[in-house]
Amino acid sequence: MTQDCSSIETVQALLSGQSYIADRALSTVVFLALSLKRPIFLEGEPGTGKTEIAKAIATGLGRQLIRLQCYEGLDASSAVYEWNFAAQMIAIRAAEATGAGPGLRDSLFGPEFLIERPLLQAMRPQPGGAPVLLIDEIDRTDEPFEAFLLEALSEYQVTIPELGAIKAAEPPIVILTSNRTREVHDALKRRCLYHWVDYPDFKRELEILSARAPEASDTLSREVVAFVQRLRNEDLFKKPGVAETIDWAKCLLALDVLELSPEVISDTLGAILKYQDDIARLQGMEAKKILDEARQSLEPA
Repeated sequence: MTQDCSSIETVQALLSGQSYIADRALSTVVFLALSLKRPIFLEGEPGTGKTEIAKAIATGLGRQLIRLQCYEGLDASSAVYEWNFAAQMIAIRAAEATGAGPGLRDSLFGPEFLIERPLLQAMRPQPGGAPVLLIDEIDRTDEPFEAFLLEALSEYQVTIPELGAIKAAEPPIVILTSNRTREVHDALKRRCLYHWVDYPDFKRELEILSARAPEASDTLSREVVAFVQRLRNEDLFKKPGVAETIDWAKCLLALDVLELSPEVISDTLGAILKYQDDIARLQGMEAKKILDEARQSLEPA
């Protein structure tokens, strides 16, 4: 069934149907990207839902999700294609044994020996429509790979020297994410619709938690969100993201916790804080102080 994405509201509903609670600004960017067939560049702190929205769009639209996880040293060949050297060697030896050597070179560089990587896969027609291509954590790559993406994202095509240019019949839905560990070049950003994904306010984070961990009681969910929101005001090496909020709530549910206490917080800090210095700061009375302040900030349900 074709999903209705004819308005910002229908896009917001589509995302909500996948338990992804997006505010209007983010829903607007997704609507424009789908309407104008433009890539989206999402930048923000880790754990704020940048990767998850690609999964929500793919599932909501019934499209295949193709993920390119970026890392330092990633090059165009690794992202686009590789030749299956082992299979080529077997073919060469078989040809030598049967005397079928002449003309073998052309067949060695054909589709039979081509291993398609994410960017090439995204250019191929897929059942159900163009896939969602997630280029995750582009800030981890080097500038030469960014330059390579300029052509791929503006022309929606990749080039293999032995086969020529391969152009997508229908442009994939492209989402790039960055945790801003370094600045991504303006030329790449200009080809995309840019959106900064910030931490949600209390109300929206509570909606997100209710959607992703519906088993949690209203009391526990409100306390968890209030505590995490208050915690983000602290001078921490790494502040907890929404992903940590959800993980923490699920950990508390696994321990049959009904409400927060300083002891429970101390025992489960590893779910929301990932550095020992931060955990050490929150042990004991500091956790109780933040919990008290978080509870005071809560309005009656």
